[in-house]
Amino acid sequence: MVLVAERSVEFSMVDLANIAYYPRIFDLAHRFFESVWDDLCGQSYPHLINERRLGFPVINVESAFHHPLRYGDTITAHISFTRLGTTSLGWRYRFFNQNDQLVWASTQTTVCVNMDTMEPTPIPDDLRKGIETHLETEGKA
Repeated sequence: MVLVAERSVEFSMVDLANIAYYPRIFDLAHRFFESVWDDLCGQSYPHLINERRLGFPVINVESAFHHPLRYGDTITAHISFTRLGTTSLGWRYRFFNQNDQLVWASTQTTVCVNMDTMEPTPIPDDLRKGIETHLETEGKA
């Protein structure tokens, strides 16, 4: 099952060419990343970091830009998981504009870490259960 979230492209995200400056697209992806944890496992990302002392820093990113994101566009993010390992998690992001055009796609790998030591730690079972329901199945992305 794909997680879906929506945001507008704000003025502060665009450059003089009126397209989203590429680092802002990664920032937008991270905002979506933070926003889906409640739907994913019933816990906010600040709760995971501050209370449970768990973080999921990115260790690998692959991205492709398909169409410009412009000021005022509405971006719908489709987020799913490509892999669930012992400590790592594969994310797939697909951003569509209000015309249903694919504008950006990315796969990212995060690692569950203990925030006090920054050492990898197994993804807890309660988080795994939520993630498993959003794992891609073969032929469905």
